[in-house]
Amino acid sequence: MRAYQITDLKSSGAVRPTIPPTPAKGEVLLEISACGLNFADLLIAKGRYQERPELPFTLGMEPAGRILAVGPDTKAPPLGTRVAGFASFGGLAEQGVFSAERCLELPDEMSFTDAAAFQVAYGTAHVALSHRADLRKGETLLVLGAAGGVGLTAVEIGKLMGATVIACARGADKLTVCKAAGADHVIDSESGDIRAEVKALGGADVVYDPVGGEGFTAALRACRPEARVIVVGFASGDIPQIPANILLVKNISVLGYYWGGFLKFHPQVLTDSMSQLLDWYVEGRLKPHVSHVLPLERTDEAYELLRSRKSTGKVVVTMDHKSP
Repeated sequence: MRAYQITDLKSSGAVRPTIPPTPAKGEVLLEISACGLNFADLLIAKGRYQERPELPFTLGMEPAGRILAVGPDTKAPPLGTRVAGFASFGGLAEQGVFSAERCLELPDEMSFTDAAAFQVAYGTAHVALSHRADLRKGETLLVLGAAGGVGLTAVEIGKLMGATVIACARGADKLTVCKAAGADHVIDSESGDIRAEVKALGGADVVYDPVGGEGFTAALRACRPEARVIVVGFASGDIPQIPANILLVKNISVLGYYWGGFLKFHPQVLTDSMSQLLDWYVEGRLKPHVSHVLPLERTDEAYELLRSRKSTGKVVVTMDHKSP
């Protein structure tokens, strides 16, 4: 089989022939049809993420496909069942083994491409806004990096939850995508003054920030009293320092947030969230925005779209043996 592997943290990956894996206890073997890409993949490839797999390893957190085999003494859906998996790596291959507990059975209405674009982006946004921030109907939500994978879903879900959504993204094309996802107001992060424009709109009750850097500081200063700021990530590469005096004066809460961490200490949060999200998908209230679908042999090109911020929503890689 073929897989996109990292053999050296100083070099880019490549598609290589590998031996198909065998599932152990608690695992299933998937015939993978599609895999969603994430910004975290770029960090893993350089050894800068929370988890550091041994070299060589196959990138890809979000595989979607059919169950080919089940490990011994493992409770899992029947062979052939359509599922989406979640793992730190292993999805950019024609086959892969994944935890049976982390495989989500797909509704008939969901394509493999949508499934590969669904769990991380929607799960991250929904748990952040509902569980961590307790976003309430009528509040104002500011989303930074709003045209990206986890940003665009926050716009969509925030609107579903009844918030007034301010989307901040770079350039007119990305702002158009944000408006289509339901944003009430948009701010160009390249040319606009985030602090001034958000304050002119009345300030933010909740800030969702996967970017960090100067945008975090501007958003913090545009918060209303008792606002909640969700720290999702640092796509800008700049981890901001938090001025505690602003938190004190305005009674603002800054909340750290790592979606995958709930698997270890409170997995039911993710299970309940995904159940709600799938219901919304089947009802037609959610539709993953996939800006690019590329074959496995063009994975380098797919990652460059993320790296250069030329994509919106999600980028998905598909395998030859299945249609997306």
